[in-house]
This record gives sequence, structure tokens and C-alpha cells, in this order.
Amino acid sequence: MRIDALLQAGPTRSFEFFPPKSEGEAATLNSTISDLKPLDPSFVSVTYRGGEESRQRTYDLVSHIESDHNIPAMAHMICVGHKQDEVTRILQNYSEAGVENIMALGGDISPGEDSNSDYSYAIDLVAEIRHTGSFAVGVAAHPLGHPKSPTLDSDREFLALKLELADFAVTQFFFQAQEWTALVNDLADRDCYKPVLPGIMPVTSLSSIDSMARMGSAVPPELVARLEAAHEHGGSEAVREAGISAAVELCRDLLADHAPGLHFYTLNRSTATREVHDALFN
Repeated sequence: MRIDALLQAGPTRSFEFFPPKSEGEAATLNSTISDLKPLDPSFVSVTYRGGEESRQRTYDLVSHIESDHNIPAMAHMICVGHKQDEVTRILQNYSEAGVENIMALGGDISPGEDSNSDYSYAIDLVAEIRHTGSFAVGVAAHPLGHPKSPTLDSDREFLALKLELADFAVTQFFFQAQEWTALVNDLADRDCYKPVLPGIMPVTSLSSIDSMARMGSAVPPELVARLEAAHEHGGSEAVREAGISAAVELCRDLLADHAPGLHFYTLNRSTATREVHDALFN
């Protein structure tokens, strides 16, 4: 089922996975999917890091989820480094596999790949998808602005242009509801009202704080202080509990502010996502 139709029907709940690289990772992911499936996700998305091998893993996982688990799946695609005929072939393969949803991204060139490309930006890929097939198309959004954008205003302007062609956006994970609200309000000021799904990733350890900053979303000082205080009183398990509680509070604030759904970055694990979900909906 197309994600744009799901969003029209009401708030969605979705999970993001990455393709496994080994049998051990595959076993972990299969267990995670089985554990999260009873939560009745609206859809799941599958990332793609670039390169032919990674692209095949994404295709295999998306096809597996669609056919074996009967869950709508969205395949991530990048355009940088690709020629038009290659993109057309990829889209045709997804269409033949019954995949109806594509996340259109710019991406980066993988080491050893040909940098010669027919596309420069994600909006070019969105336009190509619109021309090639009948897919629901999502794009990425960054509440604090894309790291490569010269200004926040220019970032919002380019996002609004992408959303003129796309059906919805999914944000990078963030930690304060007002960041999502500000993003949506900025788009509305540009007469853009397409759904923007907030991305959620609980902070469950102090060691993950630095890695989250490297991924483009720094943990706010107030949350860092909350987690450090929890560690002083109860160690790593208390940090985990505080991080889950903070994620639940964020989700509640977003839903109260009429977010069109919640998109959970799972890192292919189910426990934290399930705890947040259960606190919200059970």
C-alpha cells in the first residue's frame, strides 16, 4: 500500500531498518521484525548506503518484508553516481516486486564508484521517479537544517521545493518537539503542507551521545544532563530508562501537536522501540 494513502487515513507508526551484511546480522533483524510485527506498523523503511552490493541488499530486504511479512515497505534510493537508465532499471525492478514506496535521497559517492552522474540532488531523483513510475515518494528533512546547507532558510526553501514533487517527508531524528513544529511552520509559511513524519531515536546510553552528534543530531544539553544524573544515581540501566522516558515524552508532545505519525529508527533492534511504543499505545 502507498504511504501517502496511509497518511491520509490517519497517524502512522513506522520502523526503519538497515540491510544486514552477515548471517548474524540477518538473524538479529529477522528476530526484530518478528518482535515488532505484532505492533501492526503502518510501514517500514529500508536504508541504502550506496554501491551495487548495498543496493541489492536493500532490494532483497524490501522484497522479503513485502512478500513474507505483508508489511508495506519503502526502499531508500540515492541518485548521485547513477545514470538515468540505471535508475529506470532499479525502479522497474521495484515495481515488478510490488514495491510502491521510494525514499528519494541525494546520497554520496561510495569509494571506487563512478562519480559521473545524471543527477545532482534528491529533487532530480524525485522528478525522475514521477516520470518513470507510480510510486509514493518520500524525501528527507532535517529539523535543524542539512549539514551541507549554507543557511537554515535555504534548507527550508529547498525542502519545500522537493515536497512540491514528493508526497511526504521523514525527518532525521531529533529530541525536542519544538524543532519539528518550527520545521512544519516554516514549510507552511512557504505554502507547503505535505506531511512531515518526525524521526525518533531514544538515547539509551551515554556512549551513544557522541555518535548521534556525528550522525547530524546533537543531543541537547538538558537531555545530556538528565542522562548523566540518571547514571550517577543508578548506572547504565537508569540511563536507559531515562532515555526511554525522554523519547516517550517527545512522542506525546509530537502527537499532541498533530504530527502525522511517528517514525522509529530501530538500528535493527526491537527492545527500545517496543518500550516506547508500549508506553504510548498500551
